[in-house]
Amino acid sequence: MTRLHFASALLPSGWANDVQVVITAGAIAEVTPGVQPAAGAECHAIALPGLASLHSHAFQRGMAGLAELRGDSTDTFWTWRETMYRFALAMTPDDVTAVATLLYVEMLEQGFTRVGEFHYLHHDRDGSHYADIGEMAGRIAQAAEASGIGLTLLPSFYAHGSFGGAPPHDGQRRFICSVDEFAELVTASRKVIATLPGANIGIAPHSLRAVAPDELAAIIPLANGGPVHIHAAEQIKEVEDCLAWSGRRPVQWLLEHAPLDQRWCLIHATHMTDAEITAFAKTGAVAGLCPITEASLGDGIFPVREFLAAGGAFGVGTDSNVLVGAADELRQLEYGQRLKHRQRNVLSSGAGRSTGRTLFDHAFADGAQAMAQAIVGLTPGARADIVTLDTAHPSLAGRTHDAVTDGWIFAAGGGAIDCVWAGGHKVVEGGRHRLRQAARERFNAAVRRLVA
Repeated sequence: MTRLHFASALLPSGWANDVQVVITAGAIAEVTPGVQPAAGAECHAIALPGLASLHSHAFQRGMAGLAELRGDSTDTFWTWRETMYRFALAMTPDDVTAVATLLYVEMLEQGFTRVGEFHYLHHDRDGSHYADIGEMAGRIAQAAEASGIGLTLLPSFYAHGSFGGAPPHDGQRRFICSVDEFAELVTASRKVIATLPGANIGIAPHSLRAVAPDELAAIIPLANGGPVHIHAAEQIKEVEDCLAWSGRRPVQWLLEHAPLDQRWCLIHATHMTDAEITAFAKTGAVAGLCPITEASLGDGIFPVREFLAAGGAFGVGTDSNVLVGAADELRQLEYGQRLKHRQRNVLSSGAGRSTGRTLFDHAFADGAQAMAQAIVGLTPGARADIVTLDTAHPSLAGRTHDAVTDGWIFAAGGGAIDCVWAGGHKVVEGGRHRLRQAARERFNAAVRRLVA
């Protein structure tokens, strides 16, 4: 049993003072506000529930910063993708373990306590299957276990190179599965997370570029009630190609042909019409926004203001992991809207309301929905995922309640995070994960060889 005491904590009912939290077997057993610290309790100033990074491609952390050299043509997502393919084709299972472990360590240090791993690097370097088709999924699970982060594993189905069932090109060979092979992969993935505390699983049809309509219908039951994530409408070219193939835009096609509901998460959905925005919001599905990656790749700016006005739900993810930080993603999301609309505090929920708190509340609750986490937060029965902030940080000095949230997101960033508990285990202390040094050494050794 672990007993913690917080001078201030963000509970499901709002901020509360003098909060005692008791953790047993990795879960929160008791939450009692308005009490003085009990004997032996570990005391901290400010506690928040951890957030989920609902969309991650872990292996891409290894290539962060390697695609910033301009080519002899206009650089876009499509040219960046070729760099990504070359990097992915070189990685061994040990490389994936090393890269994912450091990534998850960094996520925890930055306030993410769960990751939705949209995992599509399945096969050996020549495209052949490993003896265990779940080998790479197992490496993701190893990294999650070592770091302590909560894992929602989302094995991705990828069959084609473009719309209309176009054959994949050679750079995609490590991703490709038939429907039957994918069913085998999902079964293997369930086995690798079966003993991982707090882990769950869904599926991730990669995109309408990579999945034919009959294949999409065939694999949805494999989710077995779990989350379903899919990339959609990230790029203008994708929208144009989808229109040429089907006469429908990507989100429009999904609205008409897929059983979108609260289990679904549409990643990016950047380019939508007003009608699509309204219809998407009404499904209850979550928009999985990755503001830093979307800015890095020049994708465009998601219509958050309009989506929220229609009742939409959104969470945030780190996607390409070029920069990892919960506060960074939320800040970029709001700043993109400020640039688009030439206003401030665009996403605040109303007059006099904190913008940081609005962003946090959506990322927390809607992100949990996308991860199929029914009980979350500082409440009995939830996994004990807790983040404390350092009130000695200059950007938090003198702040209380929502002003703390604003100070963290818009001024302090990850440097304000003090301690993190994941599944009841204290994995970060003084802003430093217990595995940081060892994880960095393994990561650096792997990446030095990969970029040589």
